Amino acid sequence: MKLVTGNSNPALAAAVSDYLELPLTDCTVRRFNDNEIFVEIHENVRGEDVFILQSTSFPANDNLMELLIIADALHRSSARRITAVVPYFGYARQDRKSASRTPISAKLVANLITTAGINRVITLDLHAAQIQGFFDIPTDNLYGAPVMVRDIQKHYKKGNVMIVSPDVGGVARARATAQRIGADLAIVDKRRPRAGVSEVMNIIGDVAGHDCILIDDIADSGGTLVNAADALLKAGATSVSAYVSHGVLSNGAAERIGGSKLRELVITDSIAETDAVKAAQNIRRISIAPLIGEAIARTASEQSVSSLLH
Repeated sequence: MKLVTGNSNPALAAAVSDYLELPLTDCTVRRFNDNEIFVEIHENVRGEDVFILQSTSFPANDNLMELLIIADALHRSSARRITAVVPYFGYARQDRKSASRTPISAKLVANLITTAGINRVITLDLHAAQIQGFFDIPTDNLYGAPVMVRDIQKHYKKGNVMIVSPDVGGVARARATAQRIGADLAIVDKRRPRAGVSEVMNIIGDVAGHDCILIDDIADSGGTLVNAADALLKAGATSVSAYVSHGVLSNGAAERIGGSKLRELVITDSIAETDAVKAAQNIRRISIAPLIGEAIARTASEQSVSSLLH
């Protein structure tokens, strides 16, 4: 088994390497002067089971191209099987035609990954579960919920917690978390007048006197979480925190969260930490390296991965 990484998230790759007690494969992933990507594998991978750890986060196009070119280099080096481990799958929010004459980019990216010679995909908390069906190769969608539940149980008093979905579309995800910890569920009724902007309309459920925890898969602008926190506190919540699988946090979102009424935002390390995230006092990260590492180990040994989802 070999573990290869691009430049998207070296800290997570190192943590997974430590978990597996498997050194990262020596390879070069660099740029030519015109910014073309060049990859060279410095170890023999012929007949090997190779895992490429690479999130397609910002800069999404560069990281995606790194993944594809690494895969091509491995394929042409006669690797036996190539698995793309993509903790954050970019373009997942473009999973349908949202208006006339718009693309389904998630499907296009799935096609590119398959064409590059990748045999299997492992990812975490896809924005839309049906994206698994966009691939014509085996795809495992891991869930960060078990990691988050353990952290919630460690930091919050059980009887006073209420899990909150920040929108109607995330109810299933929030309900699953609520059931795991035996908590009640509330829902934020919001609308989006335009992309990246959200407005809270109503709170469904009695949140008064509870420590509310928002559960979501992606935090990008941070507006949904900040607005939901204001609305929940106005409705009588004792405190509001949020657990999010992927902290995209673009365009000043970390500063927005830092200046908000959120007690804390807990994100995984599926995306590399930025300086702004490090500076925010109320943003905390939890590691998914053991989850990713165990999924890799079980895939390599042909064991069940489904038990990791519970």
